[in-house]
Amino acid sequence: MSAASRVFIILLLAYFLSYFFRATNAVISPDLRRDLGLTSAELGLMTSLFYLTFAIAQLPLGALLDRFGPRFVHPALMLLGAIGALIFASAQDFFTLSLGRALLGIGFAAALMGALKAFSLWFPAHRYASVSSLYVALGASGAIAASSPLAWLKEQIGWRTVFEWGALVIVLVALVVALGVRNAPTGMALPRSAQGGNAALIWQSSLFWRMGWLNFMLGGGFLAWQTLWGGDFLFKVRGMGSLEVGSILFTFSLAALLGFLLCGPLADRWGLPRVLLSASMAFTLGPLLLALWPQMPLLGIYIIYALMGFTGAFNILSLAQARLTFPTELTGRAVTAINFMGFMGVFLLQWGIGVVLGLGNYSTALLIWSALIALAIGGYLPLALQANKRSL
Repeated sequence: MSAASRVFIILLLAYFLSYFFRATNAVISPDLRRDLGLTSAELGLMTSLFYLTFAIAQLPLGALLDRFGPRFVHPALMLLGAIGALIFASAQDFFTLSLGRALLGIGFAAALMGALKAFSLWFPAHRYASVSSLYVALGASGAIAASSPLAWLKEQIGWRTVFEWGALVIVLVALVVALGVRNAPTGMALPRSAQGGNAALIWQSSLFWRMGWLNFMLGGGFLAWQTLWGGDFLFKVRGMGSLEVGSILFTFSLAALLGFLLCGPLADRWGLPRVLLSASMAFTLGPLLLALWPQMPLLGIYIIYALMGFTGAFNILSLAQARLTFPTELTGRAVTAINFMGFMGVFLLQWGIGVVLGLGNYSTALLIWSALIALAIGGYLPLALQANKRSL
């Protein structure tokens, strides 16, 4: 096995855990409502705290990765995640549950960004989009593990025990990362930015904001639906049981895995902006159809969830686009800035949908979400048109 492949596989273990823990609440939400008496707004806020702390951590994380690399930054954060899992498992009230969820978000803040920083040095630039999409595709199997398998497991041992054992697994994987990952190939040093202020170029760039707002709505909405409201919709609107909900979420996650696998090669073939734009437009059909026809036949639900999973996965291309848009010495800052936008999107959409549900219903929330995605697509459209002109 090559050194680059070893780095890829070890980091993948941590990303699998990140995806698993972010997605658990979609399956255990009825248990949390029952055991702790959570309202929809509380459930949405508590679940979204993973993404809020995750997003806030991106701001210093980019500079830390550019300066020190992922080898020790990543596992150090994971230890905080292990503490969060233990707190979550023992929680008897909303505040303690929220604290545990927030620490889990910090703990996995570098699971993707650390890998993208490492890949920028371990793999050639022309393979970056494909390697990144493969990494996310395989890591997304953590969400598959958090669907039907988790629904079965929590029925056997309880959701609290799942998190207790999960904390131990986090610690073990953090140790493997620290011992088995090097920041860069032998003889290669981490690139240093000549001027620390160069990072401001990212936030001042109109290209960044066009990419960032699309990731806010597409990437943020994709995860908000996968990790909470997609399950809650099925529980409350369709009246389904845990195993049936787990089956549909499994379909969503399996389709997402396929999307992650294919988005890189498709972007290489047809152009990244064009492919990302097309996927975003197709994704918007999902919440729109669920809003207008919530009682569609069961097969339609499976198709809509598969569509949203597959096309939502293409949000990862915005990270590859940031990597290719900004200089290598700013890779960490560029991708974490885009990731910050995506995870702030998860936080605000996950919380916001809960607030709307407290005032109205799912159709209203889904129509608002659809309109917001359409606005973000409109902002991104000039990038795709410019790229199309250059390719002619």
